[in-house]
Amino acid sequence: MKKKVFYWSPHLNPVGTVKSTLNSALSLKKYNNEYDVYLINVCGEWDDYKSFFLDNSIKQIKLSFSYFKFLPKKGFISSRLSYFLIYILSFLPLLILLKRNKPDVIFLHLITSLPLTILKIFKFETDFILRISGYPKLNILRKIIWKSISEKIKFITCPTSDLKKDLERLNIFDCKKIYFLPDAIIRIKNLKRETNFFFDKQIPENKRIILSAGRLTHQKNFLYLIDEFFEFSKDNDEFVLLILGDGEKKNEITRFIKKRGIEDKVFLLGHKNNIYSFMRNSDVFILSSLWEEVGFVIVEAAICNSLVISSNCPNGPKEFLDNGKRGILFESNKKKALLNSLKNFSIMDKNQIFQHKLKLKKEAKKYTIFNHYIELDKILKF
Repeated sequence: MKKKVFYWSPHLNPVGTVKSTLNSALSLKKYNNEYDVYLINVCGEWDDYKSFFLDNSIKQIKLSFSYFKFLPKKGFISSRLSYFLIYILSFLPLLILLKRNKPDVIFLHLITSLPLTILKIFKFETDFILRISGYPKLNILRKIIWKSISEKIKFITCPTSDLKKDLERLNIFDCKKIYFLPDAIIRIKNLKRETNFFFDKQIPENKRIILSAGRLTHQKNFLYLIDEFFEFSKDNDEFVLLILGDGEKKNEITRFIKKRGIEDKVFLLGHKNNIYSFMRNSDVFILSSLWEEVGFVIVEAAICNSLVISSNCPNGPKEFLDNGKRGILFESNKKKALLNSLKNFSIMDKNQIFQHKLKLKKEAKKYTIFNHYIELDKILKF
């Protein structure tokens, strides 16, 4: 009999965990017919992914009515209100679903407080596997919840070895339950080279391209990136900066670019579906984040043969770049730190750049959906 595997990952915005959840589910379905894979559609957040589920034979379970479009999604207070509503409206439906369907395994990716509360109160034969991603804020409440439920959780998985070590030091969970599991980021078939690719017409020709990408949020620290590039561009007019992505900081970032008078050097291109083509056609990729798990975009840039410059923010980029041995690492959010890294990049010879790219691409292969499946299958067989 096939094992029934559920994924719980309600979300408000298309953060990296959304992609990794989909790819994780896909990896189980694609590489092993012993698993029946279901994704719980909590409030309609997965409605736009119907073609993905159909194409890959992954089943959806509708938990309740679709109210996703009515939930506020921007701002700290508004998003917390939405999380609270999801918690209240989903408590009973999730409890009933787990009791009736009795899945063998449920993976908890986002808004995990609800299923953990249910696990604390009720008994299940289901194995609950907690995914701790990003750089979790370990406030007192979260520590209490995790500690109180730690014995009932089957396993905990982490996207970086550093986070695994942090959790082991905190002594909240039994260390034997904690596993490093690389995110499922890369789908090889999506790397197919696009032909007839051109940058936007507004971008000047014959310029060297510095690329960055991500949601326009405080976490990604794009104002710092633009300010450092502004200083760099004074003596390096051959470069332009392209930023892919949308988000609540767009207007603020646009005003900042105008204030610096660099509208002809910095371009906000919005969300792009062909991000791999941009990466292949750029000279260097920059991650300026204040915190990341690994940083999906630097893994994608690495697999596209890009040189990567990244902040040493907690918790993943430093590990991925091996403390600067596979790319250029700068002190996060420090004045002139990125500027100096850009200067170092501009004088690197071709062989230095090639060696960095080669090492990083080898590391990036750990984040394919096939490698994710191999590691995940080992955990499921314990």
